[in-house]
Amino acid sequence: MSNVVMYTTGYCPYCVMAERLLKSKGVDAIKKIEIDANPEERSRMMEITGRRTVPQIFIGSTHVGGYDDLVALDKSGKLLPLLQS
Repeated sequence: MSNVVMYTTGYCPYCVMAERLLKSKGVDAIKKIEIDANPEERSRMMEITGRRTVPQIFIGSTHVGGYDDLVALDKSGKLLPLLQS
């Protein structure tokens, strides 16, 4: 299973839903980077993704995007193969 990294904040309902979806696909561990606690990480997230909102999800080296992007990837049947690569 690929490593999963999620940029998040202390409370983010879309982050919770993203985590729930990933765990339903067999993801055991998600490295969470809380950007509200660390402004440097917020800047880094915006620099590497070009986005300001959370969650921002990476599976391996692939930037998936946010929750809506994750759901679209799942509905297209591409999420599980990405997680298994």
